[in-house]
This record gives sequence, C-alpha cells and structure tokens, in this order.
Amino acid sequence: MGSLDGRVAIVTGAGSGIGRAAAFAFAAAGASVLVVDVNDEHGEQTVKQLEADGCRAAYHHADVSRPQDADAMVAAALEQFGRLDCAFNNAGIEGEPAPFANFADDAWDRVIAVNLTGVFNCLRAELAHMSANGGGSIVNTASIAGLVGFPGSAAYVASKHAVVGLTKAAALDYAKQGVRVNALCPGVIDTDMIRRATEQSPQLLAQVEAAHPMGRIGRPEEVADYAVWLCSDEASFVTGQAIAVDGGYTTQ
Repeated sequence: MGSLDGRVAIVTGAGSGIGRAAAFAFAAAGASVLVVDVNDEHGEQTVKQLEADGCRAAYHHADVSRPQDADAMVAAALEQFGRLDCAFNNAGIEGEPAPFANFADDAWDRVIAVNLTGVFNCLRAELAHMSANGGGSIVNTASIAGLVGFPGSAAYVASKHAVVGLTKAAALDYAKQGVRVNALCPGVIDTDMIRRATEQSPQLLAQVEAAHPMGRIGRPEEVADYAVWLCSDEASFVTGQAIAVDGGYTTQ
C-alpha cells in the first residue's frame, strides 16, 4: 500500500523536471494525479507515461499566472477524480539574468507573475476547497534562492523569498482547518533549467557541483519524494516549513 492511496493530487509544472518526477512519485504512492502545465505536449506526454504504468492521471492546461486558470484547475481535479487532497505548486521560470539596475520591467513582471502570483493563485483556489472539505496538504516549490541571495537574479530571488512568506502565512491561516502548507527549497537540480544554463559551459556545471558540499547537483526525484512525504500522514505535524533539499548548500 502507498502512503497516498485513494487520494487525489494536483501537480503544476508537471510536464518536465521536478514536476514530472513529482507526478510519478505521487502516482507511485497511490494518488490519482492531475498533471498541470502550460506546455500541452509535455503535459500530455507525462500523462501517457503514467497511464502506461497503470496509474490514474489526467492532463489540464493552465497558466498559473491567471487566477481563472487556477480556479479551473481545481474544478478539473474535482470533475476528473471527485476530490482534492494534495497539491504541489511547482510551476516556475528562471527568467533572464541581469544586474539589478539593468533589470527590465517586462522580465521582472513575468517572473513575478509565474513564480509568485502563480503560487498565490493556486494556493487561494486550493485552500478554498480544502478548508471546506476536511483539509489537505499543499507543497510549494521555492528554492535555495528563497533562503539566500544570488547575483543577477533579482526577480527570481524576490519571488522565491516571497513563496516562503506565502507558505508561512497560508499555514497559519489554515492550520485549524486541517490544511498543512509547506515549501521545498531545492538546490541546483538536474533539470532543463540547469541544462540551459550549463550546456555551453561544462566548467560552469563543475563549479555548481563544487558549490554543493555533497559535490553534486540533485536529482528531480529527490525533491519529488520530499513533496510526497509532506503530503502524507507521516508529516501530519509539519506545517509552515521551508525545507532545504540542497546537498548542504545553505548550511555553509
């Protein structure tokens, strides 16, 4: 038996990277999964792979920066599976790096819209349902950039610090209604995001690996497993936490 048998989970950004790994991890734990992404091809591919493994899954297109899309996402989970118990608000973008004074308005607006407002939109829709229907568990993807700063990444760092703050505020607002809200703060993880940054520079990858005390970057599955644990009864007394999954990076 799995730790999430009979439950229903939403995973945003599930078309690739940590989100796709999480969709498989939630399904392996026994949950039915609503795969949410803005890239239909990638999201539908995730669902096909889940269904080939005998899992219950469905795809839903959503741009989480739009509040109506977040509301429709929750409605889709209820329509497809009849309930909603867990959510992993993982969708995010890195944006283009730039020195602070040169950061373009549109670049700032887009990162904040997806990484911060997107999490807010999803949280609001999920909390409204869960608080009225017996509780649940929500996990937000922040980053080590939500715990420490990085140069050239003003919007990303600001958005991820804010996700940690949103997580704490929501956890306090809904603890008595049986909804737990936590955040994961991954270090550098082997996803398309890091590959884009390092594909032209193997030296950069070596530097990033060396910056983590464990001497490597993380795997998407290592973050996904934590998300499943936080949504399980094993984490029943954990809420409002920002948990680093970073190979020791933030202990330095």
